[in-house]
Amino acid sequence: MSDSDSGTSRARLLTALALLWLVGTALRLTILAVPPVIPLIHDDLNLNATQIGVLTGLPSIMLAMAAVPGSLLIARLGVRAAMIVGLALTALGGALRGALPDIYWLYVMTVAMGAGVAILQVTMPPAVRAWAPQRIGFATAVYTNGLLVGEVLPVALMLPLVLPLVGSWQWGFAFWSVPVAAIALIVLLFAPRPAEVNGSGAAPRRRWWPDWRSSLIWKLGVMLGTVNAMYFATNAFIPDYLTHHGEGHLISASLTALNAGQIPASALLLMFVSRLELRAWPYVVCGLICIAAVAGIVFGTGVVVIAGATLMGFGASSILILVLALPPLLAPPHDVHRVTAAMFTISYSWAVVVPIISGMLWDTTGIAAMAFLPIAICGIILGLVAPAVNHVRRREAEEDI
Repeated sequence: MSDSDSGTSRARLLTALALLWLVGTALRLTILAVPPVIPLIHDDLNLNATQIGVLTGLPSIMLAMAAVPGSLLIARLGVRAAMIVGLALTALGGALRGALPDIYWLYVMTVAMGAGVAILQVTMPPAVRAWAPQRIGFATAVYTNGLLVGEVLPVALMLPLVLPLVGSWQWGFAFWSVPVAAIALIVLLFAPRPAEVNGSGAAPRRRWWPDWRSSLIWKLGVMLGTVNAMYFATNAFIPDYLTHHGEGHLISASLTALNAGQIPASALLLMFVSRLELRAWPYVVCGLICIAAVAGIVFGTGVVVIAGATLMGFGASSILILVLALPPLLAPPHDVHRVTAAMFTISYSWAVVVPIISGMLWDTTGIAAMAFLPIAICGIILGLVAPAVNHVRRREAEEDI
């Protein structure tokens, strides 16, 4: 390869990585703009606790329900076009959530935004496979790092910076939709066209409906489901659990630690992910870390609780990055999108069901710690399923699909 060709390849890889990181941030910016302003929404729209619960649960439901339609879009339009559709829908739905002072309008626009995020999320592993085929693990770590940054920014900046700037939570939602719209324009201008990726003017026609009989997609879905369930359920129950035990003053520090603990994991995996991909032991170790984190939260006090929350963030985000790299590593290139769609459908269903089970255990037994039992069980399930997935070779995966 000539120096010119080598330079062009490096430039394309850097462009692809920059795009993946930007799109990764767009996956969470509009969703995580909601929690800081829930008290304001509650007062302005006169909502009850159930309505708040529906509002916060809608994105997770849509991430499960709209994943397969996202696969259809990729099969019909290609990765780049489907990504732009997902970004546009996320930005439009996110911005319009506060356009009318009505809870049902807020619900509808949240559904539209969640559908956009679901479509966008399904495009990421196929984009990694198409744009950075020689650096799949690293590219996955890059866009997941963007996702984590997209989680932190709105939570950290909404109340101290954005609300004083724009004046209301309605305009705050519009504020966080602007960068998503800008990223859509950047992808439109700079993302590789199908001709650049495939070497031809038209992308091949692909299947879109997942093969639900495939053992691979169920294993991937269960693995990612354990991550989503542990993260979302821990977020949901830490505040009430600490309040129940008279340690409400630790709520803010614990939730901050849970999310901040993800950043070091992302940084480490950017350096070492190529050595860890397709190995079983990192999942087992991270599952044990999450179980230890649950023990710290349930049985500890003070700084031990905060340390447990930090460990949960570290372990869960490490698993997230490694699992998201598996579809482009294990599935044939033309099937990455539908394997990914099935994986997200299964995994985000866990994110809805497990917190419900945790709440029912608390209510039924009257023991607050029982809410964390399903979270610990998820860590055990991860350690049991991971070896089966990571011993699958690509040729076996092709036969399975």
